[in-house]
Amino acid sequence: MTGIVKKIIGSILTIAVVACLVFIAFAVIPGDPAVAKLGTQATPERLAALRETMGLNKSVPARFVEWIAGVVRGDFGSSYSYSMPVTKLISDKLPVTVILTLYSFVLMIVVSVPLAIVAARHENSAIDRVIQILSQVTMSVPPFFGGIIITLIFGLWLHLFAPGGYVSYTIDPVRFLTYMLWPALAIALPKGAMAFSLLYGGLTTERRKDYARTAYSRGNSTKDVFYKHLLKNACIPVITFFGMALADMIAGSIVIEQVFGIPGLGRILLISIQNRDYPVVEAIIVCIAVLVIVSNLLVDILYGVIDPRIVSGDE
Repeated sequence: MTGIVKKIIGSILTIAVVACLVFIAFAVIPGDPAVAKLGTQATPERLAALRETMGLNKSVPARFVEWIAGVVRGDFGSSYSYSMPVTKLISDKLPVTVILTLYSFVLMIVVSVPLAIVAARHENSAIDRVIQILSQVTMSVPPFFGGIIITLIFGLWLHLFAPGGYVSYTIDPVRFLTYMLWPALAIALPKGAMAFSLLYGGLTTERRKDYARTAYSRGNSTKDVFYKHLLKNACIPVITFFGMALADMIAGSIVIEQVFGIPGLGRILLISIQNRDYPVVEAIIVCIAVLVIVSNLLVDILYGVIDPRIVSGDE
């Protein structure tokens, strides 16, 4: 328990450091949000009034203290462009990105784990070679390009879905999940191929160790040896990869949303960067950091459940 508490405290401190760095970064970079908002209508008088409304006339330390106090309360201020609370703006988009990330993560596991077991159980067979080739090809395709290929083949050619035909989960959950399958596949397949290779290598290595040969000699079937003995040991490094993959998928979801026209955090992030809407950008970056850190924390805890020495710090 002590190890888990330390990890939780470390995660909270990391989130705090990220929040501080994000604010400082946007406070010192060149550019004036008031000028960006007024555009050609900017005059000294209007700029002064707008800066006061935005709170930009305060010193950086004062703005920092005010911002941190708001973040602790869950208040990221108001959007410069949308003239609405940032928390409200993000809360409408965050579930979409989170669902897409989790969808991708589940697909990665569903695809990679069974294929690795099948290939390892039929090592050096035709099935193994075919799966290995498909894995290598899939691994080399980045999610953004994979999303374009999926849109072209399954959307425009085969008409299995309508590109740009996103439907909100609040309107039709079934159509929402059906549409989200395709961007989730674009994210999941490359990571799934990597997870497959890692698990396949672990299984084939473990099956050659003495304890596996002993299990076979005792009359255990190949299925029993794989599921009762090999899989647990082979999965330990794979779980670490899953944690890193989940963090990457959060960023991948934001990118792939642009390909499939999904109104998640990705779209509003790009618009806010262009408009120098710093409260929105800061809030989204902090949210992404929280998702990444929490996902890694959960994987660490799961890792410790499988091997308690990791949590306790014992060797």
